[in-house]
Amino acid sequence: MDINDARAFATVLIAVMFTGVCWWAFAPRRKKRFEDAANLPFADEPSTDSETPSSEK
Repeated sequence: MDINDARAFATVLIAVMFTGVCWWAFAPRRKKRFEDAANLPFADEPSTDSETPSSEK
């Protein structure tokens, strides 16, 4: 096995790993989880449809 075989193996391995990560990231069953995670920065903002907490009255 020379260096060119190792490079070819590494290229194929990285391509398979990249495909796996893309499949994992864009799988439809994970969409809700990622949308929830994307909205985490806004979780502490008061919503317009909720009542005012008793401590702020």
